[in-house]
Amino acid sequence: MKKKFQILFLFLFVGLSLCMAKKVSVVYPRVEMQENPLGIDLKNPHFSWQLASDVKDVKQMGYEIQLAADLRDLKRGDNLIWESGLVQSDKMQIEYEGLPMQSCEEYYWRVRVQTNHGMSSWSAIQRFSTGMLHAEDWHAKWIGENAMSNSGESQTELHTRLAARYLRKDFQASSHIDRATLYISGLGYYQAFLNGKSVSEDLLTPSITFYSETVYYNTYDVTDLLQEGDNALGVILGNGRYFWVRGSGMEGFGLPRLLAQLEIEYIDGSKKIIASDETWKVTSKGPIVANNEFDGEEYDMKKELPGWNLSGYDDSTWKNVDIMSVPCKRLLAQPSPSVAIMERIHPSSVTRLASGKVLIDMGQNMVGRLKASFKGKAGQKVVMRFAEIINPDSTLYVANLRSAKATDIFTPSVDGYFSWAPVFVYHGFRYVEIDGVEGNPDIKDFVGEVMYDRMQQTGHFETSDFIINQIFKNAYWGIRGNYHNMPTDCPQRDERHGWLGDRATGCWGESFVFDNALLYRKWLQDIEESQREDGVISAVSPRFWTIYAGDVTWPSVYILAAEMLYRHYGDATAIVKHYDSMKRWVEYIYKNSMKDGLVVRDEWGDWCMPPEAPELIHSQDPMRKTDGAILGSTTFYGLLYKMIDFARISGHSEDIDNYKTHAEALKKAYNKRFFNYETAQYGNNSVTGNLLSLRYGLVPDGYEKRVFSNVVEKTEKDCKGHVSTGVVGIQHLMRGLTEHGREDLAYKIVTNTDYPSWGYMIEKGATTIWELWNGDTAAPDMNSANHVMLLGDLLIWYYENLAGIKNSKESVGFRHIEMKPCFPDGLEYVNASYQSVSGKIVSNWTRTEGRFSWNVTIPANCSATLYIPLSLHPEKPEMAKAHSIQCEGDNWIIELGSGNYCFKSDM
Repeated sequence: MKKKFQILFLFLFVGLSLCMAKKVSVVYPRVEMQENPLGIDLKNPHFSWQLASDVKDVKQMGYEIQLAADLRDLKRGDNLIWESGLVQSDKMQIEYEGLPMQSCEEYYWRVRVQTNHGMSSWSAIQRFSTGMLHAEDWHAKWIGENAMSNSGESQTELHTRLAARYLRKDFQASSHIDRATLYISGLGYYQAFLNGKSVSEDLLTPSITFYSETVYYNTYDVTDLLQEGDNALGVILGNGRYFWVRGSGMEGFGLPRLLAQLEIEYIDGSKKIIASDETWKVTSKGPIVANNEFDGEEYDMKKELPGWNLSGYDDSTWKNVDIMSVPCKRLLAQPSPSVAIMERIHPSSVTRLASGKVLIDMGQNMVGRLKASFKGKAGQKVVMRFAEIINPDSTLYVANLRSAKATDIFTPSVDGYFSWAPVFVYHGFRYVEIDGVEGNPDIKDFVGEVMYDRMQQTGHFETSDFIINQIFKNAYWGIRGNYHNMPTDCPQRDERHGWLGDRATGCWGESFVFDNALLYRKWLQDIEESQREDGVISAVSPRFWTIYAGDVTWPSVYILAAEMLYRHYGDATAIVKHYDSMKRWVEYIYKNSMKDGLVVRDEWGDWCMPPEAPELIHSQDPMRKTDGAILGSTTFYGLLYKMIDFARISGHSEDIDNYKTHAEALKKAYNKRFFNYETAQYGNNSVTGNLLSLRYGLVPDGYEKRVFSNVVEKTEKDCKGHVSTGVVGIQHLMRGLTEHGREDLAYKIVTNTDYPSWGYMIEKGATTIWELWNGDTAAPDMNSANHVMLLGDLLIWYYENLAGIKNSKESVGFRHIEMKPCFPDGLEYVNASYQSVSGKIVSNWTRTEGRFSWNVTIPANCSATLYIPLSLHPEKPEMAKAHSIQCEGDNWIIELGSGNYCFKSDM
């Protein structure tokens, strides 16, 4: 029988398909991680691929890659820039080892693999292009309008105000165009047009950075938009975060500016460059009269500039551009996808209120913008105000937005019917109040355009329990709503920052749901750029709020996210790239945050421990609070052992002994200071203190069960089986309980519907995750309805412990999977899948009416260890393709290669 299989491969983690047989089945169809990427500026990029097969136990034995600068050469196998030859290896992620690549060139490549079932055919040919690999490749200059020329524009007041800049350039192009590529960066944001057509569906580009350090540029293939003869390049510049979002208290950098370089290549090999320079024209008198991320966008129709981005437009009243200063130390190709419209939803209701205003309920707290179609009158402003919550009288609740106005305004110049959406802002909202529209608006007139960084959803999760499912849905909406070039804390108020502590463990759980590797790789660069010379890093990155607290728990994400990228995605580049910076941070902690062998500096505590009174934001009960030295010392102890692994991975084995010495000394000092050998309690016996000590391996041998008993007793008695930690402890709560045999208590916590619980939020109507457990009663200055920090390790628990999809301890990229689900009483089924970097993993189990079944999919070139409780499968499983089956303790332990498997039994 002829074996059939195919290969899905990635370039820079790109999903493509390759088959050795006639049948093609795409198992990774929606990858958003640089498919056929344009303008990369990595000199040694990584190639990667997946194997997929309809036969069991497929193993890769070797690979062969070919790369050429000409498509015909690659097809013939001639003039290759890289020909790896057949390399004996099971690796599916390979660093480029060919001849040096050239700037602004296209390349073509293909791969085939040798497996234990034979040699595959070549993959379909794919392409990519390089960007500006050298500074001298840039001919463009930074240009703009170096003045505020509109009445009312201000940078000094709290609510800053600046109109968008419009820039344009007419130029000529000859016939026989081969390729045209636009390299562009516009700060804060830009929207670019060639001959009146947008060059991309990307929004809010380029990605946010701390601009004085690094600025990103984007690359677009605009060949199809170019025409022989007259052409025009037009760009609108929005303020983004480059111009001050707030007049004080938040970093700003200056007035908007543009860098653009259009390279036209002709069939005869000649080239023409259109670069931003003194010959361009600019005006700030266009229809976008104000745009501010926190306050909204204002559009005045009477100021429209018909045809401004087409050739032949009369720009004689426009100014000659100013040459602007270079804004950054480094100009780099954007390493992660831009924000885009990822989904569109219609409202659940549209109501004309007694006040005459229109209230829109989207039915879901979402992040993005409203595209509105409406009837308006000349000169009558259509005012759209956004909020997450409404008051009992149907007015908007906006107190939790703090100073953010969250208001878009459209002013018609004539009576008529209009359709409009802002360009340079986004909002976090469920409700929209609209004033100034005529007639009877309908649901079909409004579209909520959901915006976040372009990426694939990788995880599916469903169970028999409504609360568990709704929490997952709320988490899904909250996570993606807070992906805006960085993982933000919230999307609606005057903050929207990359708080480090929110994602220390959250990034791991999120990676089961979204293909977020490129986002987090980019964010790690932001974190390093926040680092001071002495090694301390800002608690917010990019550091629009610069907070050098010198603590450990918040900055721990710097190391934990890099570990996540390595373990879940097989990507060691972040560890290698940032190792020296991480080491400097560790040394800073040694010197500045430790005393008597312990980490004593702690800024935030066990943040958001459920308070004892509903109106409180933070608990005032000292017995609920965990000593900051316990939080910092336990976390740092765990990080030191991760740095030992990082030292090995990055080739710095000389540092290992130093980390070990400090870790051993810390453990000794920690137990001497905080551990009570009589009661087996740490500090004041808080759940967080005991749990962190246990999970990080600080508990003296023989005391583990007693320490865990304190965790359980405190949770069950003092907290009545509810959440008993703040955001530091909750990163370990669900897994800690389950690992020590109390999955029943973890299940109770997740299915509770009274305060404090995720179910309580749902009972109160939440469609995302709140910032506070009592977000419905606490003071409004910190009760965002769309945060994700309270998720802790819940999503990890969903996939690893309920579904049994867990990367084994020594595995990278899910090459070996530990499938050991727990089966809590009351849960009848779990259906879960995860599109890992190595392929799609499926775990669907059902336990009902005396029957047990479990369907499992293991990707090709991967293996798994399965654990089936004897209570669910009394008879030995019959598996012809199993590597081994043995009974140990209360479980059948089965070693399997790739393939689809089904287990069934009568209990």
